[in-house]
Amino acid sequence: MTQSLIFYTNPMSRGQIVRWMLEEVGQPYETQILDYASSMKASEYLAVNPMGKVPALRHGDKVVTECAGIIAYLADVFPEAGLAPRDAEKADYYRWLFYAAGPVEQAVTNQAMGFVPKPEQSRMAGYGSYDTVVDVLEKLFNERQYACGERFTACDVYLGSQIMWGTAFGTLPKRPSFEAYAERLSKREAYTRGKDIDNRLIAEMKAADPA
Repeated sequence: MTQSLIFYTNPMSRGQIVRWMLEEVGQPYETQILDYASSMKASEYLAVNPMGKVPALRHGDKVVTECAGIIAYLADVFPEAGLAPRDAEKADYYRWLFYAAGPVEQAVTNQAMGFVPKPEQSRMAGYGSYDTVVDVLEKLFNERQYACGERFTACDVYLGSQIMWGTAFGTLPKRPSFEAYAERLSKREAYTRGKDIDNRLIAEMKAADPA
């Protein structure tokens, strides 16, 4: 597919996850930086993503939002990058991609906001409890190198970002299997390139508005 890729983001956002994926894919893309106070809620961007949130991706005349959705989409439409699951990996790939987008995201967000479901409420919450979510992840990475086994896939971009951010900012515990997984991911060239780009943009934004 040769249509242009336009990446809408803010460097201090979950857009860093999609930046990493774009660098893994290796296709040229245009970046449009939005700010939280104005352009993210402007009518021009709301026509792209009515939620008024980043990231979003325009590919030709199609728009994809939600980090996990964008990552899965890029893996599918650029198969030459080798990030989509092989047949034997599909069950694990979709299981852990949506586990990260669902139970992990919900449990970590609720925990950070101070909402802890009572035991009788855990049946209503898709994630059950924060401790259960963390224990399941720990068991996974005690048993394997990557989400699908021994091979890095697009799932690791999303799930890995959740774990790397969580352990860095204290929303997930620094368990040995998480730290070992994060160390493997941080050595990827695409990850380093993406971080360098976003860190430079953050520095530029701070220099332009030191307050």
